[in-house]
Amino acid sequence: MSGGRKPGMTPAQLTAILAERLLGWRCTPDRFLTGERGWMPRWKFQPTNKLTDAIRTLEAANPEAYSVVAGANGSFYARVSVAGAAAEAHASTKPLAICLALAKIIGVDVSQ
Repeated sequence: MSGGRKPGMTPAQLTAILAERLLGWRCTPDRFLTGERGWMPRWKFQPTNKLTDAIRTLEAANPEAYSVVAGANGSFYARVSVAGAAAEAHASTKPLAICLALAKIIGVDVSQ
């Protein structure tokens, strides 16, 4: 599967994992429960596709350092350090590279 996701893991599943573990949200089939009676439709929060949502998720991880670099072939490389641990990922888009690196930081297997 392209983008470095584990076979069978959809962008929606990766988004749910990141939302639960990094943002502290609860996931339901059609929305995220964001706390204090707040919620957001699932279609509106897409960190694997939208850079603003990927950055929101990155900031929730409270990184010590991070970098995102564009490759000559149009791919992206992200490196994130959180609480002394570091992870890196390559992907076809900047948001996906960030999300894959964050997933690795929290122990989610995103290998192919």
